[in-house]
Amino acid sequence: MFYWFYRHLDINIFQYISVRAGIAFFISFFLTMYLLPKFVKWAKSKKASQPIYEYAPDSHQEKAGTPTMGGVIFIFSTLIATLFTVKLNNFYVVGALLILASFSLIGFKDDISKILKNSNSAGLTPRGKLFLQLLAAIVVSVVLIVYGHTTTLYTPFYKYPLFDMSYFAIAFWVLVIVSASNAVNLTDGLDGLATVPSIMAFVTLSGIVYITGHAVFSSYLFLPSIQTSGELAIIGTALVGSLIAFLWFNCHPAQVFMGDSGSLPLGAFMGYMAIVAKSEILLIFIGLIFVVETVSVILQVGSYKLRQKRIFLMAPIHHHFEKKGWKENKIIVRFWIVSFMANLVALLTLKIR
Repeated sequence: MFYWFYRHLDINIFQYISVRAGIAFFISFFLTMYLLPKFVKWAKSKKASQPIYEYAPDSHQEKAGTPTMGGVIFIFSTLIATLFTVKLNNFYVVGALLILASFSLIGFKDDISKILKNSNSAGLTPRGKLFLQLLAAIVVSVVLIVYGHTTTLYTPFYKYPLFDMSYFAIAFWVLVIVSASNAVNLTDGLDGLATVPSIMAFVTLSGIVYITGHAVFSSYLFLPSIQTSGELAIIGTALVGSLIAFLWFNCHPAQVFMGDSGSLPLGAFMGYMAIVAKSEILLIFIGLIFVVETVSVILQVGSYKLRQKRIFLMAPIHHHFEKKGWKENKIIVRFWIVSFMANLVALLTLKIR
């Protein structure tokens, strides 16, 4: 809508991505702040809370009865802010909307099944969830190829592309999207633990897609020039706004959890933004906390299957520190610090090439 004001009413200020990104931020922030308390009240009345995992540390039992599916609200607010501020005829925007909507629906299906049957095992089966994620990721990746998105692979600290992946890019992009989606989902186990690293990641990714979409900035920093990708910075900024508002209610002790309906689309969109900005490998730094959490689960499962021994007291690794006696707030804040430092490194790589 705001871009329409520029095109048809000659209000020039609305042509700038930075201005529309700022508007999107505040729309999503205030909409989430308005809707979330109403959702929490409704969810409590309907007892829409996710059952506590039976093997979780004992301290988690006090979280019983906390409403879940808060992700529905911040994803909805992001989509509304996006529709008001972006160029809807932009191909990358269409792909972003598909990613956010499809992965949120997958998460919603999983959340609602657990709530209705009051069981963590009542949601989508791991295979069923993975199949739907792969299907959504394949559709978006194929469309990216058809549209003509570059398939060259870049790496941090090196200004030139490594090689052209050609159609193998589809498999790689699907891996990035699905892995990122599940990584955020695994991290969402403590109050605000996934929220703040997600905010930091989207701030970084929004900056990168803005630069790659800007001919002058991308040329100066020797980054790939991806025309029209800058519009994604608006969606990323809108998501930051809604997540900051969500954190108001999700910080310890949480009044609401995001659920799979929030964590799955967050990770998927991180992967999508990294793909568009040719920062797939850099995503390891941007989402370092999510990577560490996922690797801890892989190591734990692999070690137990091969040696019948566990590496950690419990996985994902934030539960390990809980078992060691760390207070929840200490774990959360320290993980936030690590995420902040990792994102600073990611931003530094833009210049050190």
